Amino acid sequence: MPGVLRLLTSRVAPVVRSQTANLGSRPAQDKIGVVETTFALGMFSLAILGPSGWILAHLEDYRKKE
Repeated sequence: MPGVLRLLTSRVAPVVRSQTANLGSRPAQDKIGVVETTFALGMFSLAILGPSGWILAHLEDYRKKE
């Protein structure tokens, strides 16, 4: 097993080392508007809080014993 891990890491390590991140040091090219920001934050909130809200709203249905 250690031989397999050594073989995998020896082949993967050069690929990982050669990758660079696409970081920008300049300001954004386009300004993001208030409507776009509000929409994006709303969608993130819905994606995170929606499922937990659904479960909490239907908690009594989950507690029922049949």
